[in-house]
Amino acid sequence: MDEDKAERAKKTGLFAQCSFALVRTATWPQEEADSLAAELRLHDGEVVLDQYPEENLDLSAITHVVSDTSDFPDYNACADALIPVIKPNWVQHCLAKDKLMNPRQYSPDPRFFMSDVTVCVTDLPSGDADAIIGGILAMGGLWSAKLTSQVTHIITLSMDSETVGFAQKRGLDAKVVLPHWVDDCLKLGRKIDEQPYQLPNPEILKVVSKPPMGKRKTHVEGALHPDPTELGQQPTSPRKLEKVFKKKSVMLADDLGISPYLRGILNELITTGGGKVTDLVSKADMYICKYREGRDYKIASRAGKDVGNLAWLYFLIQTDEWTSPMRRMLHYPVAKNGLPGFPGLLISLSNYSGDARSYLENLIMATGAKCTKTLKQDNTHLITAHDTSEKCAAAREWGVNVINHLWLEESYARWKMQNMTDKRYTHFPQRTNLGDICGQTHLDRTVLEQNFFPDDDTEMTDAPAKPMRQVDKNAIEPPSARRVKSEATKTISSPVQKPQTPAQSRLIGAGKENITPSTTGSRKSKDVAASRLHLAAEDIALFEKESKRRGGVIYGGRRKSDPERVELGRKRSMEEMDDVEMSDDSEVKKLKRGTEAPQMRLVISKYEKWVNKPKDEDRDKKQLRSLGILITTDPTKATHLAAPHIVRTVKFVTALAYAPLVISTDFIDACLEEDELVDPEAYVLKDTVNEKKYEISLKDSRKRAQKNANQLLQGRCIYCMENIPGGFETFKSIVEANGGRCMLWKNRKGTTVPSGRAGSEESTDTDANNDVYLLSDDKGNQALWSRFREMVKGSRKAPKIVKTDWILESAMSQELRSTKPYEL
Repeated sequence: MDEDKAERAKKTGLFAQCSFALVRTATWPQEEADSLAAELRLHDGEVVLDQYPEENLDLSAITHVVSDTSDFPDYNACADALIPVIKPNWVQHCLAKDKLMNPRQYSPDPRFFMSDVTVCVTDLPSGDADAIIGGILAMGGLWSAKLTSQVTHIITLSMDSETVGFAQKRGLDAKVVLPHWVDDCLKLGRKIDEQPYQLPNPEILKVVSKPPMGKRKTHVEGALHPDPTELGQQPTSPRKLEKVFKKKSVMLADDLGISPYLRGILNELITTGGGKVTDLVSKADMYICKYREGRDYKIASRAGKDVGNLAWLYFLIQTDEWTSPMRRMLHYPVAKNGLPGFPGLLISLSNYSGDARSYLENLIMATGAKCTKTLKQDNTHLITAHDTSEKCAAAREWGVNVINHLWLEESYARWKMQNMTDKRYTHFPQRTNLGDICGQTHLDRTVLEQNFFPDDDTEMTDAPAKPMRQVDKNAIEPPSARRVKSEATKTISSPVQKPQTPAQSRLIGAGKENITPSTTGSRKSKDVAASRLHLAAEDIALFEKESKRRGGVIYGGRRKSDPERVELGRKRSMEEMDDVEMSDDSEVKKLKRGTEAPQMRLVISKYEKWVNKPKDEDRDKKQLRSLGILITTDPTKATHLAAPHIVRTVKFVTALAYAPLVISTDFIDACLEEDELVDPEAYVLKDTVNEKKYEISLKDSRKRAQKNANQLLQGRCIYCMENIPGGFETFKSIVEANGGRCMLWKNRKGTTVPSGRAGSEESTDTDANNDVYLLSDDKGNQALWSRFREMVKGSRKAPKIVKTDWILESAMSQELRSTKPYEL
């Protein structure tokens, strides 16, 4: 061994200190893999393994794994051992630069969705350029200060750029795109087609009446339904299976409910492919079942075996290539009772077609919700690929939630209904059909473990344990940020660790992930983690800065015709200043500055000191953040609400539904003046004048809000006139924060009152279903009231036409007030 080390020390090639394992896949041709292996050896690199998966992967003998995909069995084991997995082009780029490049920018992990992008940014304001570069780097892409043959995209606003002219002169194959493309990719957390953004004639700057068309090929091929037998499908193998079942044992669970004939076919395909069928889960490498339950399912999952459903097994037979059952949503067993919160929902689809539509229909059913063919007022949600259709306009008029499919996929992956106020779920790029990116979300193994096979499950006491290797994780949080947080936690944690018992896998500890046990190599792992933190911090900081900017990465580069353009240099009114968005600090900033988690999250309304003084505002916010006070505009996260007195702004009234402690803005002044976090209880807002005026008590309102739990208006239908003072969106926010349903009243014929949802709480609330409200004023709207009364009475309900004061004062007092004093 010492002689081998001495011999390697004499070599001077670029890869002299590196040992590689090549992971061959169907998408990486044999000739290219052989050529790469020869290139590595030519520069003194050692190719330890180049016939994976036929040969086992020995992590102790390698420094790098080369693969064009993260979808191979030992990917998680490599990540846990801090062994970088890199794409083949890393080798060429290292040779071109004559140095070892940062492997993070060459990861095949799909979470780094910009990993095949190298950008050159030109003729943009420095702030926009920095934001684009930060976002690209954080999402796995590369940036080049100079135009080279490796650049894939030139980001600019015009074809008149010198860089573009130089690229055309040299004949470089680089796409010239608007910065809007990067902006939309980062907002969605997915890479979308750049064609509508390409210069010289980008579609997104044209007035086009027809909706964007989607592509036919998606990522859901072979994963449209969790149980192909329900569709009458049988497995078909185009050739003799040679790889996928070789030396593997497969167990077919009893809950599959398949006939003996089909079971015989599957057994034959597995055995002729070099595998064998077993009835013991302890001897199985693959466990095929229908539901996420039962002792065998839990044992197989805890032991790190491949757990999938029949659709996954059919896919393996069809392709003869291994793929993780967590890579595609419907390749993994489903839950019998659906996703909490989804049973009873009525969801309709719009603008999805082909495989994408079939996939989403079946995913909706897997959550326990009902997928309706047509959109009605009873629908709770409309999932659409773009928002330029009549169906979307009708949904908004009826108060139906309009979101894209990412909300459904990520709710299913995280096993929790996601907040629909997240802008990623309501973002629809103008000329992109989001059906093109269906199926890119992966299941999260940590979430599955917590919900379906936790450590404290009594059925799991004698389950074998070994390191997990299934592909998991597809969180939208920047992968580099999540890895940095995980590694930083390990680096700064106490060196004293509890020894793990043999029955517990070191990769799947309760509530923790990738915790390295105490070994002789732990010090090295911590050093590597610390170095990775240092390397990634700058990229992540740039990305976080970009993601919080108003207008995204094209703040200074939007054209005047852009509908989302933010005007510069214009003084804002008091109303606009009151609702200006204030950025939350990122986890990266916590790491870089050592700032602790905030002790309070504060929503501020009508703070006069910051009006038209953005520099003072930024300075004060930073000082407050250093004191543990995080300024936010999200009322759902607020622990405190600050105002000079009781006001009727949308932020103040909406926030009251979440029961924050209401304090005076004098608290902010005191903290800034004393440069320390003073006791907020000493600054509780006292406004007897307005409390008497509105007949409320802030103290009592808070108690009621805690008891109401955002359900003050549960089951109530509230319509708004189109010309309502303050605007429809203002009252929609207030109503929805209190659990009600708010719809726009346009006086159209044929409109009906939505009925109660089957199985929901509101269907049992007689009073809530009987009264239907219309918020209006008495200035010329009387002619529109008659049809509203006819509609409500036609539904055998009671119409209530009231002033907006009724909803405002009900929300402020957190008790449903009688409508009589407010009726028109």
